Amino acid sequence: MDVESDAADYDLIVIGAGPVGENVADRAVQGGLRVAIVESELVGGECSYWACMPSKTLLRPVAALNAARAVPGAAPAISGGVDVAATLRARDAMVHEWSDDGQVAWLDGAGIDLVRGHGRIDGERSVRVEASDGTVRTLRARDAVAVCTGSAALLPDVPGLADAAPWTSREATAVQQVPASLAILGGGVVACELATAFASFGTRVTLIARSGLLGGLEPFAGDAVAASLRDAGVEVRMRARAQRVDRDAHGVRITLDGGDEVTADELLVATGRVPRTADVGLDAVGLEPGTWIEVDDTLRVPGSDWLYAVGDVTHRALLTHQGKYQARAAGDVIAARARGGDVDDALWGRHVATADHSAVPQVVFTEPQVAAVGLTEKQATDAGMRIRAVEVDLAAIAGAATHAEGYRGTARALVDEDRQVIVGATLVGADLAELLHAVTIAVVAEVPLARLWHAVPAYPTISELWLRWLEAYGR
Repeated sequence: MDVESDAADYDLIVIGAGPVGENVADRAVQGGLRVAIVESELVGGECSYWACMPSKTLLRPVAALNAARAVPGAAPAISGGVDVAATLRARDAMVHEWSDDGQVAWLDGAGIDLVRGHGRIDGERSVRVEASDGTVRTLRARDAVAVCTGSAALLPDVPGLADAAPWTSREATAVQQVPASLAILGGGVVACELATAFASFGTRVTLIARSGLLGGLEPFAGDAVAASLRDAGVEVRMRARAQRVDRDAHGVRITLDGGDEVTADELLVATGRVPRTADVGLDAVGLEPGTWIEVDDTLRVPGSDWLYAVGDVTHRALLTHQGKYQARAAGDVIAARARGGDVDDALWGRHVATADHSAVPQVVFTEPQVAAVGLTEKQATDAGMRIRAVEVDLAAIAGAATHAEGYRGTARALVDEDRQVIVGATLVGADLAELLHAVTIAVVAEVPLARLWHAVPAYPTISELWLRWLEAYGR
């Protein structure tokens, strides 16, 4: 039976203690507010335990081995493949054995009160928290409530799928026994990254995608990843749809349109995300449970002066770094409004998440890596821009030649012809992730091409692609 305890008052209540919620809370505390954060699972959230950190730890060994194999003086030292057991141990260490003690200590040091339990909005500026033992607390906010509950894996409506006990990214990144065979439904980032990782473990992987791979990026990026996956032994089946899934004692059987069948020991579903808003009390404030939450650029829900939503739940940009960016804006503006301070909500102002619309960076940690920021050519053209695409073969750059024998890669920049600035870029090749931030700065700051001539790349580095872009553009 629920037992009601004493209520507690705060300036801000944050529901969800993942990286986004933590950053909202921290910025608000730094702004002088008293803050409680509510969490029913592990403090640190999806990214820390089941997504970004464990998946990149699983992917790092194959990237390091491939890099060494491409260097003539190092290749002879590589006599084997990925040590799966050691990789899983490294993953366990990275997620601290799924203990959030360190994250809890950080909250305490930051002056943020942690309330364990499931939080639901039950009225204006009020959150009801039910703990695992059934006790209930009511938290009241003087100023704001922020919903930062993230997203979960989407399970498509395929007959038999739910009963077949499929993996989501959570089970895949937390795997303890690597299966001999794995089927993956999906062609996005999660599907491609985990196909890369499990293929490196020696698992027989079949990737089933309804269209091409990495559909939100430039087509040449998906084509390069598909070719690399096939080279790694992955069976890539594009333009294929699952019609039915069955599981028996031998594993799973996926029946595709046309009658083809794929069998595997395990099935990973990576077909998209849904908001974790089904049970956070949206109905109490006139919103539809289970839906994405619309917000303005200060992350406040339109029509409300106290309700905010930040991160994946807004469906603006489902990336941890972008959610943390939104969190900084939200935490600061909540504090400013609470203290009667100035609000800087102009374009690119301190209290807005302007970059969400046209300057989102993303890295796909496949082999090869894909790094992209800003608009694709189609998005820019659809927005009415007069675009010129400038493409560079990275193999022709001296830094790439010294980096790896037979280096292959492509870098495409999109120039707005009217403003003479770069509005988007996509880089495909080995070890390009760390080059992305320079492109992001150019896109966000709208650096004129004429000024970029004076940003001289060091020789010999792959960063010389900037010079090659400018030369190819003809300036």
